[in-house]
Amino acid sequence: MPSPATESKAIPNAASSTMPMLKQYWGYESFLPLQDQAVAAILHRQDSLVILPTGSGKSLCYQLPVLMMPGTAIVVSPLVSLMKDQVDTLNGMGIPAGILNSAMAERERKDAIQKMRAGEYKLFYVAPEGLAKESFIELLHQCKLAYFVIDEAHCISQWGHDFRSAYRELGKLRELFPGVGIHAFTATATPPVRDDIIQALHLQDCAPLVGHFDRPNLLYRVQYRTNLMKQLGEVLDRYPDEGGIIYCISRKDVDELTTSLKAKGYQALPYHAGLSADARQRHQDAFMNEGVNIIVATIAFGMGIDRSNIRYVIHTGMPKAIENYQQEAGRAGRDRLNAECVLLYSGVDVVKWRSIMGEPKTDYDRLALSKLFEMSDYCQQSICRHRFLVEYFGQGFEKANCQHCDYCLGEYEALEDSITVARKILSCIARVNERFGGHHVSQVLHGASTEKIRQFGHDQLSTYGLLKEYSQRDIQLWIDQLVYLNFLVREPQYGSLQFTTLGKQLLKGEGEISLAKPVKPQKEKKKAKQLGIAEETPFDPNLFEALRKLRRSIAQEKKVPPYIIFSDVTLKEIARHKPTSLADFEGIKGIGENKLKELCPLFLPVVLEFP
Repeated sequence: MPSPATESKAIPNAASSTMPMLKQYWGYESFLPLQDQAVAAILHRQDSLVILPTGSGKSLCYQLPVLMMPGTAIVVSPLVSLMKDQVDTLNGMGIPAGILNSAMAERERKDAIQKMRAGEYKLFYVAPEGLAKESFIELLHQCKLAYFVIDEAHCISQWGHDFRSAYRELGKLRELFPGVGIHAFTATATPPVRDDIIQALHLQDCAPLVGHFDRPNLLYRVQYRTNLMKQLGEVLDRYPDEGGIIYCISRKDVDELTTSLKAKGYQALPYHAGLSADARQRHQDAFMNEGVNIIVATIAFGMGIDRSNIRYVIHTGMPKAIENYQQEAGRAGRDRLNAECVLLYSGVDVVKWRSIMGEPKTDYDRLALSKLFEMSDYCQQSICRHRFLVEYFGQGFEKANCQHCDYCLGEYEALEDSITVARKILSCIARVNERFGGHHVSQVLHGASTEKIRQFGHDQLSTYGLLKEYSQRDIQLWIDQLVYLNFLVREPQYGSLQFTTLGKQLLKGEGEISLAKPVKPQKEKKKAKQLGIAEETPFDPNLFEALRKLRRSIAQEKKVPPYIIFSDVTLKEIARHKPTSLADFEGIKGIGENKLKELCPLFLPVVLEFP
């Protein structure tokens, strides 16, 4: 493991000097937490590592300061789609930005290089692989450089969850450009990963700035996977006209689920590495441009997704690491409006991932396996979800009740006779000689009549139907809890349940245990209250929809995603305040000078139709 980074000196505040540009280009009156310090670190030419959760405005931190400095900022980013969206956004704000990638036509590449050499760009985006080319390094030596930005910097670390070898090569920037500042940005990084980033990039006098990892606008739910389509429908029907991502573990699951959703009348598109590059691009564009609101995907989808108004993210299986979950679930509610994150899991998910990962042979393999078990802990542990995630990343959580997760909303409660139920489960496992998995054991205890149960004579066991008063889903949930609490383990190859020392002791009547059971929400509760979501300040919903329609039309004409025109936050502000003149638009969050001149004259007539 890398050694801890040394403490860095404090960074002065940059708010007073940068506020005019913040208002002029972004239309904001103030910074979000840590943004001003991140901007100040760049302005004071002090290397920095900035860790801010998704939705905290990382991109503004490195886009604003170059406006106050000579030269061009070089932004290293992993995906073409992400770079293109940011370049479109910047140009739409009146900030000249360019991009260079392998997908561009030769004429476009030559034009971008010529403008870069002429110093016409304030920000220039390139992939890590592109930066490794000698021809590009030679180009940079001919240009006036302000600083380097390494976005998604966790990809550098061998201790992280998304290591990319091309990122590791970025360490040479310090030697090649000794007088140019380097600033690393990421949304997720544990303390060891932070240290590794600093060392790998050779950051000097580094100022690590770590924001709070809590996303209070996200409602977290973890549910045992039983009837997948029914569970999905409950979420999808809460957001009929909103964008959402459904993650699956395998390509096969993506294709089958997309087909099932379409059969039920939902408009959905698949996304995974097995599709052609053209199909992936078309499906991603359709989602980004709000042509379709549901995307069903493997983890291949998402890192470059900048759509801010994603109202839900559903995992149909357990991710392989907390870092993965934090990033994937964090794609919901990037506009800081309320959003929902639902994780549907089963005990077989761990077995499935272990099969994919294979036997651990290296330190990295063993690290990946430990992260898998930590993710399993998140699913099994009866604790505030916000607290778990925040403490995982090494921070404290002061709230006794977040009121924004299934646990704190009282959707789980302690099972009264936990010891008796646990011993009945353990007894059944003993009766089947520790040779069967949780699904079969739960069927035996529930008293199901299956061919497999009859084949092995398990309907003749004394434990057959011993927990028939409970649903098979609840029994399976308690089996998983017994595994998490170390009373049972799953045999790696086949997933059969086997006793630990604690399990043997409990079966003999020694020891204590507390199991949790889900509580059905009361139907009479209002939707917002049931979800644990604070109601937003009222706005005219009809005007909001009219504004969304106009936004979509303008975006299609300009060939950019709708959120680049205006975010949902800005549209709701317009629908709330109903400006009656162009001057009235000036005080609305997210409207800078360029958008005030170019876009607001188009939106004003629509607003005036709603007195």
